[in-house]
Parts: sequence; C-alpha cells; structure tokens
Amino acid sequence: MSADVPQPTSRRLTAVLDYSYLVLHLPRGTSRNAARQILTEHAEYGGWELDRLRLYPDGRRDVRLRRKIIRATRTM
Repeated sequence: MSADVPQPTSRRLTAVLDYSYLVLHLPRGTSRNAARQILTEHAEYGGWELDRLRLYPDGRRDVRLRRKIIRATRTM
C-alpha cells in the first residue's frame, strides 16, 4: 500500500455515567407483592431502576437501586 493513502481508524466514544445508589433491606417476612409494590413506587416516583437484588435462603432481600445523576452545565 502507498504511504499517502489514508487508513480507516476506529474511534470509540466513551460516556462516563454517574449513578446514585439506594440500598433497601427487606426483612424476611416481606411478601413478594409487598416487595414489588415498594420497588414499583421507587421506580415510578423516584426514577430508580433495579441494579441488583439478592434473595437470601432465610427469605430476606437486599435490593440496590440506581438512577443517573444529572449534571448541570453552564449555559453562558
């Protein structure tokens, strides 16, 4: 190949996403419907999404929710 022929280059744009996290500890007596209702309310009204849910053998649940942090930028 000739040295003056431009070669295609690949560029990768990476976006840095920042999240805030909320950890909920649901006791073992919490029913599935009650847990669903709690998570639905956080998602609908708080803008949270499920990041991780751990269900332990004794029935308790640890839930980690996340939402994007919106950074304010200067306009002037």
